[in-house]
Amino acid sequence: MQRALTSVLRLTRPWRPLQACGCASNGTARGPEIQVRALAGPDQGIAEILMNRPHARNALGNVLVGELLEALAQLQEDRQVRVLIFRSGVKGVFCAGADLKEREQMSEAEVGVFVQRLRGLMNQIAAFPAPTIAAMDGFALGGGLELALACDLRVAAPSSAVMGLIETTRGLLPGAGGTQRLPRCLGVALAKELIFTGRRLNGAQAQALGLVNHSVAQNEEGNAAYHRARELAQEILPQAPIAVRLGKVAIDRGMEVDIASGMAIEGICYAQNIPTRDRLEGMAAFREKRPPRFVGE
Repeated sequence: MQRALTSVLRLTRPWRPLQACGCASNGTARGPEIQVRALAGPDQGIAEILMNRPHARNALGNVLVGELLEALAQLQEDRQVRVLIFRSGVKGVFCAGADLKEREQMSEAEVGVFVQRLRGLMNQIAAFPAPTIAAMDGFALGGGLELALACDLRVAAPSSAVMGLIETTRGLLPGAGGTQRLPRCLGVALAKELIFTGRRLNGAQAQALGLVNHSVAQNEEGNAAYHRARELAQEILPQAPIAVRLGKVAIDRGMEVDIASGMAIEGICYAQNIPTRDRLEGMAAFREKRPPRFVGE
């Protein structure tokens, strides 16, 4: 078990500097469908993936999925990234779900391959080593909600956010993790009700059910959830990054097993944190009555 956890964390891997960019070279006239940027100044350590496919309401097509996978591959190797925010550049929408128009042109075999790739994307988001936050300033339906469910934290604006696993209303069922992550988030009975009915929720309803962490009033710019997500990220930034990452592993792995096994996973993660410089810095800062200066080592 310890070898597997060490493999997941890879805390000693070299980092590659992150530069603001559009991620994939896809040869289309429309250009990149996402932008990646690292924030600077007091927000250094926060990275953002901005989905920007306005003609399709950020629907998850082949190009968008490919660019997201490429961005995640880059970001997960960058140890300077302490928090990752998923947001939209399209006002009124987070992600409208899978691109069904594109899927109509696929054969049955191609559909199977694409859905497997989409499922792999959600697994990559869920396994991202640093905390992830979905800023839901608009519609998050089907695969869009599955993307948000793969994140650690979710923020929504009630007046603009509409979310739901609506696949049954289209003759489908959730295929990118929704049938697994929604019951783990809300409980089995409620998840079944929402999936069976294809019900849509606003941000306030989602918070009442525990589907989102925070529900915030929308602003004129239509990006209130994003600003609250940044505030959350700013709360995480000062904390010891290795301890945060190990805490994420302990929770995620522990939720999949019985409590005795979960306690063993916690023990393994705790042991990995003991020799870090950050732990010693935390103890010194407490003793000297000063704020700690964590460096991620």
